[in-house]
Amino acid sequence: MKRSFPLIFTALVTLTTFSPVSRAANIQIPFLPGEKLTLQVRWAFIPAGEVQLEILPFEMVKGVKSYHFAMTAKTSSLVDPFYKVRDRVDAYTDAEMTHSLLYKKKQQGKSKRNIVVNFDWKKREAQYSNFDEQREPVTISPGSFDPLSVFYAFRLFALKEGIKIKASVTDGKKFVDGEAAVLKKEKIYVADKWYETYLVEPDLKHIGGIFKKSKNAKLQIWVTADKQRIPIKIKSKVSVGSFVAELVSYEPGKSLP
Repeated sequence: MKRSFPLIFTALVTLTTFSPVSRAANIQIPFLPGEKLTLQVRWAFIPAGEVQLEILPFEMVKGVKSYHFAMTAKTSSLVDPFYKVRDRVDAYTDAEMTHSLLYKKKQQGKSKRNIVVNFDWKKREAQYSNFDEQREPVTISPGSFDPLSVFYAFRLFALKEGIKIKASVTDGKKFVDGEAAVLKKEKIYVADKWYETYLVEPDLKHIGGIFKKSKNAKLQIWVTADKQRIPIKIKSKVSVGSFVAELVSYEPGKSLP
């Protein structure tokens, strides 16, 4: 049971690491600072915790005006005695949403980590460090994103049934090209509200951990069938069971178009 709880929260970042490798010209960004999403997570019937995704005010990073994305994840008081999670992820991209600039992750629960991934676009490298202990940099492709900001890059592109979306993603330890399929348009009921959504299913061949070890592992993401493409529901199926994360609160940016 203990092994399952890290999966619940790390998957919320990992499973959304699929974005197009090229982008349309003059595309309109459908989100602004001030947006906040809150998802409640259940492991089977257990209320396991909460995840918040937030866009903070623009910042200057390495001399570039940048988006600042933040994710916080915490387990519930019911789960804390088994596996306490108190994670925060901060990710920065250029204001045009073409590539990542910096990625940070702090874990202060049962596991302790202080991860920083620096992107050097002159060398086309990303370098990972944990508590200042550096690994060898990995080579990356133009337009690559980190595991959090790629979720927002995914939202830039129109979806339709039957298409496949490719990805270039790095966590500083490895670089992968992935793929996700848009399976169908579907109306779902979440938190006392009906939503028109698209069901997106990532290919799991590049995702490790419990997903890799499970013969019939599956991830499914339902996003709104509009220009904002907000995640409404995320569901997994792995060898130790399944989890569901559902949107319970949405606050838009300050001046959405």
